[in-house]
Amino acid sequence: MIGLVVNPVAGIGGPAGLAGSDGADVQRLAVSRGARSRVQERTALALSVLAAQHPGLVVATAAGEMGADAVRGAGLVPCVVYSAAATSRTRAESGEHAESGDFPLDLPDSARLPDSARPTDAVDSKRAVAAVAAAGAELILVVGGDGTLRDAAAGLGAEIMPAVLGIPAGVKMYSPVFAVSPRAAGALAADWVTRGGLPTADREVLDIDEAAMRRARVDPTLYGMLRVPYLAGRTQARKAATPASEAAAVEAAARGAVARMLPGIRYLLGPGGTTAAISRQLGVEGSPLGVDVVLDGAVVVRGASEQELLAEIARGPAQAVVTVIGGQGFLLGRGNQQLSASVVRALGDDPLLVVAPEQKIIDLLGRPLLVDTGDLELDARLAGHVRIVTGVGTSSLYAVAAPELTPV
Repeated sequence: MIGLVVNPVAGIGGPAGLAGSDGADVQRLAVSRGARSRVQERTALALSVLAAQHPGLVVATAAGEMGADAVRGAGLVPCVVYSAAATSRTRAESGEHAESGDFPLDLPDSARLPDSARPTDAVDSKRAVAAVAAAGAELILVVGGDGTLRDAAAGLGAEIMPAVLGIPAGVKMYSPVFAVSPRAAGALAADWVTRGGLPTADREVLDIDEAAMRRARVDPTLYGMLRVPYLAGRTQARKAATPASEAAAVEAAARGAVARMLPGIRYLLGPGGTTAAISRQLGVEGSPLGVDVVLDGAVVVRGASEQELLAEIARGPAQAVVTVIGGQGFLLGRGNQQLSASVVRALGDDPLLVVAPEQKIIDLLGRPLLVDTGDLELDARLAGHVRIVTGVGTSSLYAVAAPELTPV
């Protein structure tokens, strides 16, 4: 059986420029900045692929926005085994389709709960994953970011160890437990059902203290291991930091980017060590993990949200400056959700200035760079080849792919 647990507020802090979504205060601030979680849309993308190959599949899940709503929306059958409401009504009383005959027969009484609309938190994520595992799910899809997968690992503990696959929908996604995109996750789940399982590997669950991260202290901590179905091109690698020995190469790449900057253009400097080097060379104080708008050598907006970026783009020509996430190869969709599909579309026909030290490209071993904006049409448009600035007067032409378009 396939399981599904959704963190309804995953990723809401990304478009708001908050470098994460942990905590009710951060979530309220994100909403006040006009942000919204796209987790349900990304869940729907994954389930649409699964449903296309296995219509009517029963999915063990949590109530309401934690999974059941998305399962029903995809035309699949939810087997609700956890509800944040913690009531004692049975599934029959809640209107679930018990007559299908495909539900596990040994569900505990505590699992037979109705849907709930109350706000959920990390405790609910832990309990929901534990309940889905206890219901017999052999593969659990968990929708969120590193914090949500950390909760999943805590919920499973050391005794119950089904396979787990992250559907990327958060802000921080350092862990190698995620599919490269929602649709890739759906394809892996569909293959799992078809084949009765897939090869798995034990992968690290990493997370970062968001408060420390907002102070530019990025130090991932290991919180556990999960058994993850692995398929090259479908499961992402762990984020790799740039070694200190490459500092000179980073500075050279940054100088090359600065040399290409034109007057009158608003540059949206995304997060990353290489773009931080650009800020230093421009003599401006940037936000190390945010997106800053720089015009003619001055910061116009520091730590901009998605809405602020759209407003700046409307004022004149602009281009986003992005770098390559080491080890993973992502340009968009990991840690820079402020550069949303709406923002990238607004930038026009030449939206990206890509800058990276050459070693990051070499370390990809020929794998394409990836874009995961959540807009399939835009991702396909960005696919092809991009010029990467690697130094003053030097650049490389390299392949870019949407995760859905990469070969299996």
